[in-house]
Amino acid sequence: MWLIIAALIVAGIVLIIAEIVFIPGTTVVGFLGAAFMIAGVVFAYRQYDNQIGFYVMLGTGLTTALALYFSFRYGTWNKFANNSAISSKVNEGLTSKLSEGEEGVTVSALRPIGTADFQGKFFEVKTNGEYVENAVRVRIVKIRSNDVVVEPIQ
Repeated sequence: MWLIIAALIVAGIVLIIAEIVFIPGTTVVGFLGAAFMIAGVVFAYRQYDNQIGFYVMLGTGLTTALALYFSFRYGTWNKFANNSAISSKVNEGLTSKLSEGEEGVTVSALRPIGTADFQGKFFEVKTNGEYVENAVRVRIVKIRSNDVVVEPIQ
């Protein structure tokens, strides 16, 4: 019977640590872990006397507290964490082929953002607030990072 009680308590501790460290926010795993630990303590109370049950409950609480403390204190779980970061940007460097004053044609309506064709390639462009219809010739006024500002050619 001690094996069943210990297995329930250990499984409960593992599930609670997994809930906190690996899959936070689901609460199902945490509740399942708490239920296993409670079941282990209840079995200890029923199988043995109140004094043994109390010691099992006290030991379960201390073991859980120590396991949580050491798992966070010494960074045991950092080995499993994804610490990489993405430093690149979407569409980075696409506008380097364009220059101010270059002319193209809109392939969608600019309200005020849309798509224009420059050198046979499509670029997302925007105006300074005005609307430009489809198939209108436009000129690049300014290029800032990935923003291409255009104006219609009169």
